[in-house]
Amino acid sequence: MPGTLGYDVTMPLPFDAAMEKTRTALKAEGFGVLTEIDLKAAFREKLGREFRRYTILGACNPPLAFAAVTADPAIGLLLPCNVTVEEVSARSTLVRLVDPRAMLGAAPGGLLPALVEVAADAHARIERAVRELQRSTATG
Repeated sequence: MPGTLGYDVTMPLPFDAAMEKTRTALKAEGFGVLTEIDLKAAFREKLGREFRRYTILGACNPPLAFAAVTADPAIGLLLPCNVTVEEVSARSTLVRLVDPRAMLGAAPGGLLPALVEVAADAHARIERAVRELQRSTATG
């Protein structure tokens, strides 16, 4: 299941439906969406170039973020957890969710013990969100 940086879930759904299911799965695990970057719009505006629908969601679980930044303020450079939603075709969307352990493991010198627990908790929550997306895809 996990890739180098996270998880990939291909959903046989149009982009908007996949986006809604992704937000719902994240919310069920305590993650809110703090940021939303529409790359299609940004590339059109900034570069005059066309691109497929591709949105980056900055997902945050406030209690976990608070614990992480309290333990190591520099960890804020690695927050929030990114999730991408990418249109593959009219009826297929790829959702990628970062693995918090991989992301937080990038901290120089390794993780402080308090961050190991935060990363494990966030990892378990993201894994449950992945399973929910896979399940919702199978059941329609």
